[in-house]
Amino acid sequence: MKIVIFAGGVGTRLWPLSRKNTPKQFEKIIDNKSTLQKTVERLLPDFKLSDIYIATGRRYEATVKEQFPNLAEENFIFEPHMRDVGPAIALVTSLLEKRFPNEPMAILWSDHLVKNIARFKNVLHLAEAMVKKNEAKFVFIGQKPRFANQNIGWIEVLKNAYQPTAGNDIYVTKFRKLVYRPSLSDAQDFLKKNNFVWNLGYFVTTPNFLSSLFSKFTPAMYKKLTPIAALWGTNKFEDALEKTYSTIEKISFDDAVLVKLQEKGIFVVSSDLGWSDVGAWESLKEALVERANENVVKGKVLLEDSKDSLVFNDTNQLVVGIDLDEMLVINTSDVILVCPKTSVPKIKKLVESLSGTPHEHLA
Repeated sequence: MKIVIFAGGVGTRLWPLSRKNTPKQFEKIIDNKSTLQKTVERLLPDFKLSDIYIATGRRYEATVKEQFPNLAEENFIFEPHMRDVGPAIALVTSLLEKRFPNEPMAILWSDHLVKNIARFKNVLHLAEAMVKKNEAKFVFIGQKPRFANQNIGWIEVLKNAYQPTAGNDIYVTKFRKLVYRPSLSDAQDFLKKNNFVWNLGYFVTTPNFLSSLFSKFTPAMYKKLTPIAALWGTNKFEDALEKTYSTIEKISFDDAVLVKLQEKGIFVVSSDLGWSDVGAWESLKEALVERANENVVKGKVLLEDSKDSLVFNDTNQLVVGIDLDEMLVINTSDVILVCPKTSVPKIKKLVESLSGTPHEHLA
């Protein structure tokens, strides 16, 4: 199976650590490794490094190659311009279809944590087998919900198909529909039921099948990418991609394909993977603690009478916190962020407001 890990995006909810020039997925947040490095690490050795592809923006070429010096040049796929997730996945799909049209292909993301690694690999292998045997055309990978999460998508599955595999820890179900970022009341309702799982954005299919969906639902984009893919591996590829890619419509993958899925053969493989999206400070904290009221610290930090707080110190200066309760303190060389955990949604808006100001370089 070929595995594509997407490492695009800026990650403004992890500002000021994550910025345009140094996005979160490349920052060494955990175990002195980036979440991108951790993503690749958890796949090995079950999946070969030669079968792993990394897709990101051309501006991050030096960074990503430094972190993966042993990855072959052809396993890096660089977008010359940011055109949202729909075109990004369409580009990768068109390229892999040229060489591996009917081989299973997994799509993963670089800014997540997975604690139950062995089970995660089992889920991937199961989804791969389903596609390889033509038992499924497209397999979503889902996480058993832990709380009423409003910040991600949920997948509704057919309740009467919710059957566990051997060991009762992995479920194979038929897909019904997607619900993206539900209201709190809806998320609480989903949590009570046993026919909803979190959508991780991970899936397994074949380049040929996914390409057929792009051809059907986004024909203009498909027509632009097809002749470019034919040049992959030649000295004409980069120039053709540069000229055409910026003209492709910006569209999310959900809007381009997922919300239109009505094909038979769509399944969901789900389990408790210990998955967390570390796209924001409060979600990073939730991923790193066993109990909700624990503190998370990194760097030179001293806390007294504090609870349920995250203090991230990226400098040599000592950070001291007293009587902190549900607080975030992020200290970098040029920015100090202090706010309650509940104020994290405001960070993105603040970063956007820096445009056109003397502080624009800090975004």
